[in-house]
Amino acid sequence: GFHCVYCGLMIHVEHLTKRFGLVCAVEDLSFDVDAGTVVGFLGPNGAGKTTTMRILAGFLSADSGVASIAGFDVQRDSLAARRQLGYMPENAPLYGDMRVAEYLTFRAALRDIPRRERAIAVARVCAQCWLSKPDMTRRRIDQLSRGYRQRVALADVLLHDPAVLILDEPTVGLDPTQIRETRHLIRSLAGEHTVLLSTHILPEVEQTCDSLLMIAGGKLVARGTLDELTNASKTEGSLEDFFVQATYQQNMEKENAG
Repeated sequence: GFHCVYCGLMIHVEHLTKRFGLVCAVEDLSFDVDAGTVVGFLGPNGAGKTTTMRILAGFLSADSGVASIAGFDVQRDSLAARRQLGYMPENAPLYGDMRVAEYLTFRAALRDIPRRERAIAVARVCAQCWLSKPDMTRRRIDQLSRGYRQRVALADVLLHDPAVLILDEPTVGLDPTQIRETRHLIRSLAGEHTVLLSTHILPEVEQTCDSLLMIAGGKLVARGTLDELTNASKTEGSLEDFFVQATYQQNMEKENAG
């Protein structure tokens, strides 16, 4: 596959469609994400965000359409695509009885990181995810707060230093302080990594993202920078109004079509 770093597109999705029985979870979805940006993937629950992310991560195959990560087709070139990708599902599973450094070393082995490079990789991700204090790396995962467990999950997906991060609802279930810290953390990863961040929380997008993709009923209903969308929203300029309006229109179309 032609490596797409030169054209600056890190995620490319074209006419992606996925059905589950009669339900069309993703319908003719197309979008691109530029290198080094944080893009919010915004939509109500059930809009098709997780399905799209699972297709990009190679866990689901699409019925039709194309998706690529850093220029590698996720279906034809799945191993190469996965090497470029760190995917953090919502409620990422962790082994609670392992210690932080021990768990990350174990995960580094699973990610085919050569033995002599594992300690370096673990140290790097612990620094990136603010887990470096020795008392942190030696703690059992089940003794950590939910915010710290989320950092361990993020450290895990950064071990192989992927170009692209796909984070599904990374702040769900966190308290306000943990949410703020996690958002800072995600911002600090931008530039070196391209981030697609799924959420249904508007302030999350406003505080962490350069631009956003808004999805409803499996279709893209809006895209652009926050300023562009706020200006286009024709309402009082609040993104929330725009979101509700766009989502409502989409749902009405679906019901009328049904």
